[in-house]
Amino acid sequence: MASVSDNAPAHTAFRVRQFLTKNGMTTASHFPYSPDLAPCDFFLFPRMKRDLKGKRFQNVEEVREKTTEALKAITFQEFQNCFEQWKKRWDKSIDSQGEYFEGD
Repeated sequence: MASVSDNAPAHTAFRVRQFLTKNGMTTASHFPYSPDLAPCDFFLFPRMKRDLKGKRFQNVEEVREKTTEALKAITFQEFQNCFEQWKKRWDKSIDSQGEYFEGD
């Protein structure tokens, strides 16, 4: 990710931390890179790939249209399950003290 002004990654850059503090926002510390903890990595992107796999598109507009349809097809319950799984993954990551683990 691009740095802001102090050669820090955007999420740790001084200006970002200053903005978060000014707006009363807190951050949750977590291990530097863990796709197991990113809902986009373990839920959203695989779900989108499943829905769009093997399809051909004529143009960018069709890609947008089909992607939007796939996103809208995700039910509230699926999102709810995703975030329940996310909580379990956080707990597992904390229990393993950030060490790599496989499976749910």
